[in-house]
Amino acid sequence: MRSPVDVGAARPLRPLDSRSLRRAVRTLAARDPDLAAAVARLGPPPLWARRPGFATLVRIILEQQVSLASAAATYRRLRAAAGRVTPARVAFAGEASLRAAGVTRQKAVYCCALAREVTSGRLALAALGHLPETAVRSRLLQLPGVGPWTADIYLLMALRRPDVWPRGDLALARAAQHVKRLRRLPDDDALSGMAERWAPWRAAAARILWHAYLCQRRQSDGGLRPASRAGRPAPAPAGRRRRQEASRRATPGCRTRGIPS
Repeated sequence: MRSPVDVGAARPLRPLDSRSLRRAVRTLAARDPDLAAAVARLGPPPLWARRPGFATLVRIILEQQVSLASAAATYRRLRAAAGRVTPARVAFAGEASLRAAGVTRQKAVYCCALAREVTSGRLALAALGHLPETAVRSRLLQLPGVGPWTADIYLLMALRRPDVWPRGDLALARAAQHVKRLRRLPDDDALSGMAERWAPWRAAAARILWHAYLCQRRQSDGGLRPASRAGRPAPAPAGRRRRQEASRRATPGCRTRGIPS
């Protein structure tokens, strides 16, 4: 009998973990020379797992169409306003308190609506882990402010489903353009068609591409600097060092933790 994480005609059933991610990366590298080159150059990607639940879904909502550093700062302000990022605390704080803390009007509405859905019992986030992807996506898409990208990122990162591909992710498009040496940035349809070849491990392929994107971004953002007289990289100016340190805390580079936007 085939194991649930075996590669083949059957779709993987278990959530990705470090072991199955390594196996998926090896399989993808054997299948796709461009992914193989990225892995050989940069190493395997991190798992980038997030804890399933309300706080993670709130954070993904805050990450819509902004940088991770900006979203992380907004999340900290939201947490300070609510005390803790729980459904009851966020619902009690209300939209006005979240807006006063710096959350945008729309995202304050979305976060409070999500909190009310959970506190009322209409949404059982813990139960989503036992549902198939189509059912999870369908339920999440009923929530205000949750579109396909948000639902797919929750499936991919929190529930760690192995064959989810988040349409509309610009970082993946830019990484694919670079890794595949494409003349133009692929649109959503082209990128999704490309990803079909990586099934049933599309979530692992996404991690490889995010890893490549973030490593490239770090190198172009001051990661490679002229050597100082001592033969070590010259220090960046203080302002740039602070920005780089904030970026490293919020997003992964080649060997750090986080999730790309």
